[in-house]
Amino acid sequence: MKPLLLVAAVALIDDDKRVLIAQRPARKSMAGLWEFPGGKVEAGETPEDALCREIKEELDIELCRTCLAPFNFASHAYENFHLLMPLYLCRTWEGDITPREGQTVKWVRALDLNRYPMPPADEPLIPWLRDLLSGASAHL
Repeated sequence: MKPLLLVAAVALIDDDKRVLIAQRPARKSMAGLWEFPGGKVEAGETPEDALCREIKEELDIELCRTCLAPFNFASHAYENFHLLMPLYLCRTWEGDITPREGQTVKWVRALDLNRYPMPPADEPLIPWLRDLLSGASAHL
């Protein structure tokens, strides 16, 4: 049985309904692929706490827990582990996004997300974001 890895991710959404994606640096596994920012949930942490910590470390912005809206999740079997990844939406944060781990970041329209190669766990989330942000999102 493969170990379960819990990773939390966030789709940061700007005023133009674009989503922030980050390119994995050369030193990490799946280098060069684009992903939704986030990271591993440590023992004793909630996914929301992990996101606040990871996003501060990676992008130097402050997320407010109450601004994180649970959206969807990915469940994917990799070779050595099974990944469970809740994806949250967030439209507000404090500070200016500054990549701090050598990663490239890019604001992308949801309709264009499939043009960026992503890890297998992230790919199934793209159609959900595309549907949400391409018109049926008056409540956002």
